[in-house]
Amino acid sequence: MGKKLVVITGTNASGKSGLGIELAKKYSAEIVSADSRQVYKGLDLGSGKVTKEEMQGVPHHLLDVALPNDFFSLVDFQKQAYEAIDDILARDKKAFLVGGTGLYINAVVDGYNIKLQNPDMNLRRELNSRTREELIEIIKEKNPAALEGLDLNNTQRIERTAERALAGDTGKRINTPGYDTLVIGVTWPREVLYERIRERLDRRLDQGMIDEVIRLRAEGATDEFLYGLGLEYRYILMYLRGEFENFDAFYNKLFMEIRHLAKGQMTWFRKRKDIHWIEMDDDPIGESVKLIDEFYGR
Repeated sequence: MGKKLVVITGTNASGKSGLGIELAKKYSAEIVSADSRQVYKGLDLGSGKVTKEEMQGVPHHLLDVALPNDFFSLVDFQKQAYEAIDDILARDKKAFLVGGTGLYINAVVDGYNIKLQNPDMNLRRELNSRTREELIEIIKEKNPAALEGLDLNNTQRIERTAERALAGDTGKRINTPGYDTLVIGVTWPREVLYERIRERLDRRLDQGMIDEVIRLRAEGATDEFLYGLGLEYRYILMYLRGEFENFDAFYNKLFMEIRHLAKGQMTWFRKRKDIHWIEMDDDPIGESVKLIDEFYGR
């Protein structure tokens, strides 16, 4: 039967974190976060990180485990997620993996075998001297499939991808899943989701999301790091640097990009055929409980 893991995923502003907390309370579960920005300390409003109050006493793992400017890789996430999940299960608790970073979800659910090789420092130095366009051309030539989903504004990720491509890593792998998983996906009608995205954006701006970026820069977070995070951090940075005509231009661009991300997330998730989709405007708790009870053999 194997070790059991419940996964709750969905787009930005879909309510997955709140649903995960409510369900975790019911099943005395602990939550492992699967969010590529919430791993960083101090990235709170911009990443939509749950507050202590919102956690309602439910233990959360893999929040605030890296410092700004650190490179936190997929390998880092998978290793720490495995450790957290196994620790929870060893204490006879239930583990819920909750988040919207599709690559993180897949790495754990599918059990990616990620090659760990000692870097060729001469090659790395040589690649560091190349332009972004040259690096992208290397990837196109050696492993074009690696461009799918690659953030072309994140120089460090582009360099590492080019490095792997030159080393002959095509990204093809034999997966070894470590858990028996139930994957629940939360969804809304598109227009409702877009309104939720707008409301959430307005709320976080009112709470001081721009001030958060000002503070992060003052504390040493580099512009390259913030820009590479994408979305809120990227466009607030651009706004602070005067790259928008006015606040409205900044706001409209950010809102549009968050909607685009949500659309991209859904496209990513729809590739998984094992997701049980829950309509959030219906009875998400009741539907989820049915699935989870059956999963645990209740």
